[in-house]
Amino acid sequence: MKTYVDVLLDRLDEDAGRAVLRYLGEDVTAGALRASVYRYARALQSLGIGRGDFVAMFAPNCPDALAIRYATNLLGAATMFLPGIASAERRAAFVARMQPTLLVAFAETADLVPPRCAARLAYVGAGPARLRLDIRARVQCDSPLQSSAMPDDLAVVVSSGGSTGVPKASRRSFATYSAMVSAPSPADRRQLVNGALAYLSQVLVDNTLMGGGTVVLEPHYDAAGTLAAIEAERITDVLLVEPQLFETMDHADVRHRDLSSLRSIAHIGGSAPAILRRRAIARLGPVLTHMYGASEAGLVSVLSPADYRSDPGLLDSAGRIRPGVDVRLRRADGTFARTGQHGLIEVRSAAMAQGYYRQPIESAQKFRDGWCLTGDVGFIDAKLNLHVLGRAADVAEIDGRAIGPAQIEAPLCALPDVRYARAVSSGDATCGYVWNVVAVPWPGRRIDIYDCLRVLETACGARVAQAVRMIAVPRVPLTEQGKVDRARIGRMFRDASKRPVEEQYAA
Repeated sequence: MKTYVDVLLDRLDEDAGRAVLRYLGEDVTAGALRASVYRYARALQSLGIGRGDFVAMFAPNCPDALAIRYATNLLGAATMFLPGIASAERRAAFVARMQPTLLVAFAETADLVPPRCAARLAYVGAGPARLRLDIRARVQCDSPLQSSAMPDDLAVVVSSGGSTGVPKASRRSFATYSAMVSAPSPADRRQLVNGALAYLSQVLVDNTLMGGGTVVLEPHYDAAGTLAAIEAERITDVLLVEPQLFETMDHADVRHRDLSSLRSIAHIGGSAPAILRRRAIARLGPVLTHMYGASEAGLVSVLSPADYRSDPGLLDSAGRIRPGVDVRLRRADGTFARTGQHGLIEVRSAAMAQGYYRQPIESAQKFRDGWCLTGDVGFIDAKLNLHVLGRAADVAEIDGRAIGPAQIEAPLCALPDVRYARAVSSGDATCGYVWNVVAVPWPGRRIDIYDCLRVLETACGARVAQAVRMIAVPRVPLTEQGKVDRARIGRMFRDASKRPVEEQYAA
C-alpha cells in the first residue's frame, strides 16, 4: 500500500509550480516543499535516522517543521510534534517518557528543551552549527528518495489536549494514520492553520495537501488575527476549539471583515449549548461544522452547515456518525444502551489509535477488544444523530436525569449579562459541589451570581443549582490547544474558597 507520505509527495510532484503553503506572507510552492522534504531526509540519514527510529519536535507552525515530519516518515521513522507543556518539570517528564531518538527544536522553541535531555538534539534556525539540521539539509541533493515506510511500522504519535494534566500520546501505524488523513478534500480548499501542530492541526495540514489544497500557516491563534487572515487570504476552512470560536464570533472586527470566502468553521473541544451555536451562525454565517472525536478515537461524527440548515433542532447534537465508524453506548450496568438511552461512548474505526505510546497501563484502560473507550457520555436519537453530554466526570444523574455541562451553560448564556459560561467537574466530592462554573460577562456588564443560581434553579431544578458553585472571570483559562484548562479552573475555585463569602460571589 502507499502511505500517506507517498501520496502527498506524488501530489506535490504533480503540482510543482503551485503555491501549497503560505507562511508569514510568503508562498511556498509544491516543488519547493517536495525538495525540502528530500533534503531533510538525507540530512536525517546523515545523523543515522532510519526505519524504527523516533523523531520528536518542539515545532512552531512553519514549513520546515512539516518538511522534517514528512522526511522522517519517508525514512520509515516515527514522528511527533511535542506539546508545549507550560510546566518545565512536566515537560521534561513527558519528553523522558517519549524517549525520542532525536529531539528537534527551532529558534522559537529552543527554550522548551529540558535541561540534561537524554535524547540527541538538533536545531533549526538556532544552536551550534554542528547541531543545525537546516544547515546540514541545505547541502543535500533534492532528488527523490524511495520510501522505507512499511504499513505496520509506527508512523505518528499525537498528543492529547492535556486539559486534565500531563497529555497522553496516541500512536498510529502508517496504515492507520494514512486512513485517518485520506478523507476526500477539495482542491480549492484554503485551510487556515493557527493551532499548534501537536494536535488536530497536523491532520488538517496533511489532508489539505493530499487533496491538492493550500494551507495558510499562522504562528498562533488570535481572534482579531483569525478574522483578518480569513479576509486577506480568502480562507475557505478554519478549525477553532470552542472557546476560540466564541471569542472570535464576539469580536468587534466580525462586522468589519469580509468573511464571504468561508465554507466551514469547524469547532471541537466540547458540546456547546445551542444558544451559542445560534449566535455563531448569526455572526459568522451558515458555515458552522461541529466535529466530535478525540486524538485516540479519530473523527467520530460531523454536523455540517447543510445539517444545520435542514434541521435547526440538531444544534444541540454532534451530528451523524461517519461511515466506517462504529459507536456503542455502555450503560452503568455493563449492558449497551438502546435509542435515546445515555451511556459511555465507545468507538471503533480504521483511523482509531492503536494505543498510547509508552503508556501500557493507560492503553489497557482506554483501548479494549478493538474499541476505544472515549470517557464521554452520550446517546443516539431516533434519527441516528449522536448527542454528547460531556465527559463522564462532568455528567451527573440528578432526579433521574443525566445532566451535562451544556444543560447548565445554556440558561446562563441566555442571561443579558453573561457572554460565555463553562461548567466542569469540581473533581472533589467532599466539597459538596458537582460542578465549577466560570462565567464571562459582556464588556461593561456585571454578573450577579445569585441571579444566575436562581435561573439555574428554574431551568434545571433546585438540586442541580445546589450542586453548582460559580465565579465570574474576565476570560476562561485555556490550554495551549485552546481547550478549557480544567486544572487552572480548579485552582481558581480553591483560591476563591479562602476568601469571605461576599468576595466569592462578587463579579
